[in-house]
Amino acid sequence: MSQYPKVFIFDLDGVITDTAELHYLAWKKLAEGINISFDKQFNERLKGISRMESLELILQLDTSLLKLDNEQKVKLANKKNEYYLELAETINKEDVLPGVEDLLKHIKKQNIKIALGSASENAKNVVKKLGLSSYFDYIVDASKVKKGKPDPETFIIAADYFGIPYKECIGIEDAAAGIEAINKANMFSVGVGSVENLSQANYLVEDTSKLNFEEIIKKYSDKNS
Repeated sequence: MSQYPKVFIFDLDGVITDTAELHYLAWKKLAEGINISFDKQFNERLKGISRMESLELILQLDTSLLKLDNEQKVKLANKKNEYYLELAETINKEDVLPGVEDLLKHIKKQNIKIALGSASENAKNVVKKLGLSSYFDYIVDASKVKKGKPDPETFIIAADYFGIPYKECIGIEDAAAGIEAINKANMFSVGVGSVENLSQANYLVEDTSKLNFEEIIKKYSDKNS
């Protein structure tokens, strides 16, 4: 008999839907508003980390902005979020990535818990717009997470909510920082993306359409046998 996990913990951006482009456009608009040149290559560094951490990295591109006080930084971060929310108004069920809802259905059928562990403070709203709220037993409140990925706190909060041992959890991520966080929590990591970025994943698929429940369980069982 397969050794089943007790919880699946999903990242949001790049795993359930691709709002990465919306975040990029929002950050680009904010950066250009404060005369900072911002491109997609730099945006890669912001994947999987919190809004304030992302802002700090952007401000480092112009040393004169490092003297901004916390209140000014919060205002900028909030402005970015406003830009993002305007863009996110268009999100709907068609924006669920291929294979994701099938995987959620399979997990539910086996009575395995499902959690969302995203760095996005808008995660709950995005999941609702995608029409997937009913699948999730718990959504980690990103605003309460003190240490963002690659720290394992996000995943640990999700497992602790259910009272489940970490080795009985599977985390699914598309960012290197996320995979590192899952591994640090001693959970089984599933990466979605390229081997160049996600070589540390316990199991890797190139895109979400390849996320097969039986295959994930087989790899998880092999590792824990």
